[in-house]
Amino acid sequence: MAEEDYGSFVDWNQMGDLAKSSGPTKVDCKDLKEFKQMARQGHWAKNHKLRAQVYQQLIKSIPCRTVTPDAEVYRDIMGNSATKKSSSHIPLPEFVDGSPVPHYCLKSEAVASAHQVINCLAGQFPDISHCPSLPAVTSLLLHFCVDEAQCFEHVSRILACNEPGKRLLDQTFLAYESSSMTFGDLANKYCTAAHKLIVATAQDVLEVYSDWQRWVLGDLPFSHVVRVLDVYLVEGYKILYRVAIALLKFYRKHKAGAQGGQGNQQQQDSVKVRADIQAFIKGIASTVTPDKLLEKAFSIRLFSRKEITLLQLTNEKSLQQKGITVKQKRRNVQLALNPDTFSSEIVSAKEMRDIWSWIPERFALCQPQLLFTTSNHGCSLNRFYSHCEGYEPTLLLIRTTDGDVCGAFLSTDWEERKRGGNKLSFFGTGECFVFRMKPEMERYEWVVIRHPELASSVKNQSQEDTASSEGQNSDGNSLQQPDKPAGELSPFLSARHFNLNSKNTSMFMAGNFDSIIVGGGDGNALYIDSELNHGRTGRCATFDNPPLCAESFQVALLEVWGFQDAMAS
Repeated sequence: MAEEDYGSFVDWNQMGDLAKSSGPTKVDCKDLKEFKQMARQGHWAKNHKLRAQVYQQLIKSIPCRTVTPDAEVYRDIMGNSATKKSSSHIPLPEFVDGSPVPHYCLKSEAVASAHQVINCLAGQFPDISHCPSLPAVTSLLLHFCVDEAQCFEHVSRILACNEPGKRLLDQTFLAYESSSMTFGDLANKYCTAAHKLIVATAQDVLEVYSDWQRWVLGDLPFSHVVRVLDVYLVEGYKILYRVAIALLKFYRKHKAGAQGGQGNQQQQDSVKVRADIQAFIKGIASTVTPDKLLEKAFSIRLFSRKEITLLQLTNEKSLQQKGITVKQKRRNVQLALNPDTFSSEIVSAKEMRDIWSWIPERFALCQPQLLFTTSNHGCSLNRFYSHCEGYEPTLLLIRTTDGDVCGAFLSTDWEERKRGGNKLSFFGTGECFVFRMKPEMERYEWVVIRHPELASSVKNQSQEDTASSEGQNSDGNSLQQPDKPAGELSPFLSARHFNLNSKNTSMFMAGNFDSIIVGGGDGNALYIDSELNHGRTGRCATFDNPPLCAESFQVALLEVWGFQDAMAS
């Protein structure tokens, strides 16, 4: 067959329709945007030889380290692979973390070739310490290579990619673990229903999400993963996030159908949930076509690669601060909230656990620590500040005299309020959110997360924006964003990274001597007076929330919780 040059490792009997070549036989395109569109549409998906040639072209164009081992290096080390028999009994390097070589319609001897290539890569890349996706990538590329040496060169170039801000494969445990946390953050924001399902069924959510890369590179059937590879080699790592979120969405739909729409599920061991997701993805071909999977993946409006990179770096920094840079026995992070020891006068342990599931993943290893409560510390704003300053982030909980419960997750230390002098100045980042517990639990995030179009491509003109804070009659009505040096705020979702149409959509938190405010712009999500006694709530532009309880309310109890590092205890 015409594909023999690029198909010597393939068991064509297993390839089904992919064994029949059809469609275009060449790609004549110089424009990157057009090329990206062709990849998404599967322009070379029905012609094995053309796909192999496109992959070769794409991989050769990857910017790499000056010294990147090529096919000749492999031949020098391994000798002539045509006369040297490979063995799949050669153990894989420790850094693949037990991930096997997926067969992907390869001949049995080709699996042995993948073992040989991976072991040679391990010798040439001694800095790799954790790379569970390497077996899948090697196995996939073998399909489209003339020999082991060419496969070795292609994988080497992917590993040696040195384009600033771009990576193709995680190669350390720190990068891999922080990408799992990043995936958890993205699932929380863009896949809320599925995230709720995982929180409800798995004891350890982060342990389930640690498999996210394997869902794509390992569990997906060949017909699906090769379409992902088409786009991944053009657009990079972000595609893996998109496809994994799409898989999570399909999994939730599958579970909802299996339960007949009943949402109540018993919580079970995380290993069982992981196995259930894996089984669903391995059998996904019966319900979801490759094109349907990609269509779902590209319908998700994610942040830009820059924003995801910032979040990844923030999660890496968080892990480094906790001393987690190498693989170690995983703590059951969801049980950091121990129902036997947790005690709040406002929410139950189960309710707090549900709130915990909304919080950014890098705080998942932390335990709730009560910083302030009006029942012990009295109704004084000064005491509120003195107990809360120095802690970042914090969780504000309020119970009204009517029995309503609402609150806010606040990303930034209350001490930041002092930067505005006597003026009531807003600070914080877009990780802040407000919520209510009744009549049902509902979270209201930064409006820009739900409506990215509010971040315009044109920079704002310098302007004075004012927001009326209810109950304020003084000159403190004018609430401005204090100037902050670069790097002062948490890098993810910091308003300075966005060209916002209006500052009214980035008024997160504010405080002075006579009030604290959460959410601004055309009203406040929460306003509490200096005696922590009277409050108001209404719609605000920053969170686009309805009133969180009765619009004017009396505070029965107010608590503030910090995040205590569970690894330090």
